[in-house]
Amino acid sequence: MSNRRMARECALQSLYFADSSKSPDTQILKSYTADFKKELGDSFPFCEDLVSGTKKHLPDIDKLVSSYAKNWTIARMSAVDRSILRMATYEMVFSPERTPIPAIIDEAIELAKKYSTENSSKFINGLLDQLKKERK
Repeated sequence: MSNRRMARECALQSLYFADSSKSPDTQILKSYTADFKKELGDSFPFCEDLVSGTKKHLPDIDKLVSSYAKNWTIARMSAVDRSILRMATYEMVFSPERTPIPAIIDEAIELAKKYSTENSSKFINGLLDQLKKERK
């Protein structure tokens, strides 16, 4: 597994934790994310950016995701799918990294296949495919 994929997995776990705990305390989230520092090594800053950037831009991210999620509200999505979509949207639209869009979408699909339901990868792929025009 690549270091960036592992960083995305750790970021997903952190974002899922934040979403599930409903805790507004960013210090708790930072502490949770810091647990991955040793495991990720040089990739930790990427993980940390995904988590902090997603949280920072959350209202704008949720607005974008909602605008493309036909017949779905953010609240109705599973917490895993919601976290994957939020993280991928941050990376596509707001991140200074400028990772190629196909790579971001592919990574989000792989995360959905690994951590979510059978149909989640198709849902995430469709939504992110529509969203990719925001980055252009």
